Amino acid sequence: MFDGYTTSELSAIFAMQGFAGLSLFSVYVLMALGLAIIFGQMGVINMAHGEFMILGAYVTYLVSIFFAEYMPILFGAYFFLAMILAFVASGLLGMAVEWAMIRHLYKRPLDTLLATWGLSLILQQIYRSTFGAREVGVSIPDWMMGSIALTDLVEIPINGLFVMAVTLIIATGVGVMMYRSLWGRQVRAVVQNRTMAGAVGIDTGRTDRLTFGIGCGIAGVAGSAFTMIGSTGPTAGQLYIVDTFLVVVFGGAASLLGTIASAFTISQTQSILEFFLSGSMAKVLTLLTVVGILMLRPQGLFSLKLRK
Repeated sequence: MFDGYTTSELSAIFAMQGFAGLSLFSVYVLMALGLAIIFGQMGVINMAHGEFMILGAYVTYLVSIFFAEYMPILFGAYFFLAMILAFVASGLLGMAVEWAMIRHLYKRPLDTLLATWGLSLILQQIYRSTFGAREVGVSIPDWMMGSIALTDLVEIPINGLFVMAVTLIIATGVGVMMYRSLWGRQVRAVVQNRTMAGAVGIDTGRTDRLTFGIGCGIAGVAGSAFTMIGSTGPTAGQLYIVDTFLVVVFGGAASLLGTIASAFTISQTQSILEFFLSGSMAKVLTLLTVVGILMLRPQGLFSLKLRK
């Protein structure tokens, strides 16, 4: 696989693919953080999580068009507003879905899988009817264009650095909220013992709804980040949902640290293998490796110790 490459060329290839993998890592982390919170607390298998991501991408697309047409002087700053609106739009839709459908399906994981799969098809059709079947692209502000040259062979794209910075801020914020805020304490209490949490006065229904909304909102931010590395289409979210579940299971459900470590491992492995092999073979080898590790460690890389 490495025949024909010099040591310096291999070093440059690994460095370039490593930075490319960090952009994929950013999307994986943002997608998996929300999914890990939802799956870890409520046991809901949300197959429509990718469509919440694509909603955030479409919101970013609409905001970019609005600024380009009506506020071109502020076009360079539109992405910051787009991320906020993407979080709000996906979060509100998530809370509405939890209230209308998910809350009736708790403790029935297979039913949640089928129901959210149907929801994903409905959302895909809504996107197709609203925005068309063709993929759309977002215009990137000038200050995000270009790259920073580390060496003669290695360059880092500026938009990739921006996405990674956003991911770091959000991951840190979720960690602080989970372990320092009232909502975080309530979530951890519900995860450990839902019945006892309700007995001591925690509104578990409200906590579930807020958690589902925050998880979907983070997916919306992932959609904003996704517009930096790919085109947005009605079915684009389904390309990431399997990988996102793989990240969550491999890292350990409800473990934020495990989610980040798992996303980094999978994205880097896949990015490097894609350079030397086809994309499908890279996915197959990555999946086989993860499955092999899970056979030896079924609880994932990290697991929470819960009182039974």
